Amino acid sequence: MLYLVLSSLFLAATIAVTSPSPTTTTIAHDDPRIFYHGRWDKSSGTWWGGSGIKLCAEDLTSLALTLGPHTSAPSVSLGVSFDYASFVTMNASEGVNEILLPEGGANVVRINAEGWQNNRMNLLALEVDSGAKLSRYTPSHLAFQFIGDSLSAGQFLPQGVDQAWPFLVGESFRAEHNINAQPGATLTDMVSYGNVHGIAFQFFQTEDTGYYYTMDHNFTTPWHFSRDIPPTHVVIHIGANDASQNVTQPAFISTYLHFFDHLRELYPHQPIFVFTPWGWPNADGTISYYYDGAYQEIVDTRHETGDKNVFLVNTTGWMTWEDVFPDNQHPTVPGHAKIAGLFKNWLEKWGLHAAREWATLA
Repeated sequence: MLYLVLSSLFLAATIAVTSPSPTTTTIAHDDPRIFYHGRWDKSSGTWWGGSGIKLCAEDLTSLALTLGPHTSAPSVSLGVSFDYASFVTMNASEGVNEILLPEGGANVVRINAEGWQNNRMNLLALEVDSGAKLSRYTPSHLAFQFIGDSLSAGQFLPQGVDQAWPFLVGESFRAEHNINAQPGATLTDMVSYGNVHGIAFQFFQTEDTGYYYTMDHNFTTPWHFSRDIPPTHVVIHIGANDASQNVTQPAFISTYLHFFDHLRELYPHQPIFVFTPWGWPNADGTISYYYDGAYQEIVDTRHETGDKNVFLVNTTGWMTWEDVFPDNQHPTVPGHAKIAGLFKNWLEKWGLHAAREWATLA
């Protein structure tokens, strides 16, 4: 069994708030050479963990982010990767934030908001050295859309979503990946653990559920899916919070099937993978499951309507007590790596294989 291996030692990159150098060039946030992924509002601010930018350049030796007042205060945690190396964490705040590039510079820089909350990066401009030659980033031909809750959002992980199994799966396939996952949220549109809406509503909005507590943006706006790179594969893992909120199994199945109808309006031909729960592991070796048989019924019902491009991913046994935090039963960093490895194996047996190289080479 192939498991993804994560280093237990995570590097911390340094950001300094400074003034632009006179030898730099300002790149406005709406410059077409900046590649945006995830959800961004009209202020050029991020929502949902993992949303960010990609920049491709030759002779790039200096880089800074100019962030606006809608940036999370006192700072936002950003994940940064140079030339497809592992992501490192940086804390950025309103103002000009210098990013220390590797010696020799970098050709491809990827930056995202890694947190499941306080994840607003209000990008106003980039500052690059005057000799840098920017070009457009070419996205991978593979693109994942992940939908879920805390079990997919990287809650409790040091690097947030950048250490969560959906992110790791996307990286292992050299694919683009959008992750819309909200801790505490049900699929059912209801109040749950601080969320005022469920994913059945929130997935179709620009904002994650943090909008409700954001004084300068306590409203939602519909997301225009034409702004996304169309996903080639859709993955859903949800239901834990519905069960915790005592949503009945028939009601959950009905909500899931209606959600499917809306997804098929957006993604009419893409394969959709439905995860069963891996459950809540206990110290005595037992595992608490929920909605037994519901996910098989959902997939079977879709098949009966003629939608054969829906697949059940049986995750029973994927997680044990050793793979979760004992105080909240969520997967640890190695636990998420284990899930990612198991799902990667599952997908390869299904017939999906990683791209040989990134479409934009470093």
